[in-house]
Amino acid sequence: MPNSPAIDQSHQWRSFWVAAAVGAMTILDLSKINVALPAIESSLNASATDLQFIVSGYILAFGLTLVPMGRLGDQRSRKTLFLVGLTGFAVTSAICAMAPNATILIIGRLLQGVAAGIQMPQVIGTIQQVFEGPSRGRAFGLFGSVIGISTAFGPTLGGLLVAVGEHNDGWRWVFWTNVPLALLVIVAVIFFLPETSPHKKTAIALDPVGIVIFGLTVLTFLGPFLLTTGAPTDDPRRWWLLVPAVIFGVVFVWWEGRYALQGKAPLIPLKLFRVPSFRNGTVVIAGYFSAMPAMFLLTTLFLQIGVGIKPVYAGMVSIGFALTSAVSAWIGGNLVDRYGRLVVVTGLVIVVVGTVALGVIGYAMPVHGIEWAMAGALALAGFGGGFVVAPNQALTLSHVPIADGGLAGSVGQLGQRVGTAIGSAVGLSLFYATIYHEAGSTNAQLPVFRDAYVVSMAAVVVFAVAALVMAILDMRARHLPNARTGDE
Repeated sequence: MPNSPAIDQSHQWRSFWVAAAVGAMTILDLSKINVALPAIESSLNASATDLQFIVSGYILAFGLTLVPMGRLGDQRSRKTLFLVGLTGFAVTSAICAMAPNATILIIGRLLQGVAAGIQMPQVIGTIQQVFEGPSRGRAFGLFGSVIGISTAFGPTLGGLLVAVGEHNDGWRWVFWTNVPLALLVIVAVIFFLPETSPHKKTAIALDPVGIVIFGLTVLTFLGPFLLTTGAPTDDPRRWWLLVPAVIFGVVFVWWEGRYALQGKAPLIPLKLFRVPSFRNGTVVIAGYFSAMPAMFLLTTLFLQIGVGIKPVYAGMVSIGFALTSAVSAWIGGNLVDRYGRLVVVTGLVIVVVGTVALGVIGYAMPVHGIEWAMAGALALAGFGGGFVVAPNQALTLSHVPIADGGLAGSVGQLGQRVGTAIGSAVGLSLFYATIYHEAGSTNAQLPVFRDAYVVSMAAVVVFAVAALVMAILDMRARHLPNARTGDE
C-alpha cells in the first residue's frame, strides 16, 4: 500500500516522534499512578473501592472514547484531535492534582481518561498512515521501545515524585508533571506535525446509536471488575451486570451489521474481524495487557506495604524492564517482517518465565535483597515483552487498509485497555481478598502479604499463558496450506 499523499515521506520520522511523545505521556499516566496509591489512600482517606476507580476509572473512560475518536481521526484531522486531547489532558491533570477528596480525584481521572482516549488513536493512526512495508515494522518496533520505557519507568517516576513531594502531597506531583509535558507536546504538534486529514472529505459518520450501545456494553462489562476490591463489603450482585453486558454486546453486533448493510459507516466495521491477523493479534495483546500492568501494580504494592520499601525504590525495581524491553522491541521490530508470529511467541515464553520467577521470589526469598531479585526477574520479563508489543502491532495491522488505520488501532488499544482493567481488577481483588481472609484487615504481617502476592501473581501468569496459547494457535494457522491472512 502506498503512503498517504497527505504526508511527505521526508517528514515520516518527524511525525513519528511527535506521535510517540503523545503515546509516551499517555502510557506514563497508566503506570506511574500505581506507586502513589498508598500515599493517596492515607492522604485522602480513600477506600479500596476508591483506589480501584482511581486506577481503572481512567482505563474505562479511555476505552470508551478510543473507538469513536479513532473513527473520527480517520475521517478528519488527526492534528486537530491531538490538540483537543492534549489540552484536555493538561486541564484534567490539574484537576486531579488539586483534588480535595477521593471523589473529585475519581471524577478528574475519568475526564483525564476521555482526553487520553481522544489523543491515543491518532498516535497509531499516524504511524500506520505514514509508514509502509518493512519500515512500518521498524517504526512500530521503535514505538514499542518508547512505550516499554514509558510503562516501566512510570513507577520509578511516580515514586520519585512522591518522595520529593513527601507522603501527603507527593502524589499530587504525579499529576502536576503532566501539565508542562502536555504543553510542550502541544507546541510540537503545532509546529512539527504535518496535517494528516484526508484530501477528500466526506460527511462525518460516527454511528451515534452504535456509540451509545457500545458504551453501555463496555460499561456493564467492566463494571463488576471495577467494583471488585477483595474487601468483605464487596456486593456480590455486581456480577449481574454481566447479563446486560452480553445483551448489549449482541445488540451491538446486530446493529453494526444492519448499519453496514444500509451503506453507512458503522462504528466498528465487523469485516475487520474477518482479517485473521487483526482478530488474532487483538486477542493476543488483550491477554498480554491483562498481565503486564497488573504485574507492575502488584509488585509495587507488595514491596511498599508488604516489605516496607519506600515508593521511590519500589518504583526503581522496574527500570530493568524498561531497558531490556526497549532493546528487544527495536530488535523485534526489525525481525518481525522475516519471522512473523514466531517473534511474538518467543517473547511470550520469556514473559511467562519472568512472571513465574517473580512469584517464586516474592514467596520464598528473604526480605534482604528481594527488590534486586525482583528487578532481575522484571528485566527478563521486559526482554520478552519487547518482542510482543511492537511486533504484534505490526502483524495485527499488516492487512488493514490505511483508511481504517486509526479505527483498527483504536480497537487494538481498546483490547489493551479492557485487558488492563480486567487484569488490574482481578489482581487487586485477589491480593486484598487473601489479606482479608488471612488477617481480617490490611494490617497484616509479611507472610500474609507473601501469600497475597503469590495468589494474585498466579492470575498474571494465567493471563500471560492465555496470550501465549493464542499466539501459538495463530502461528500454526499461518502455516496451514490454505491459511489466509488478508481480508476474506
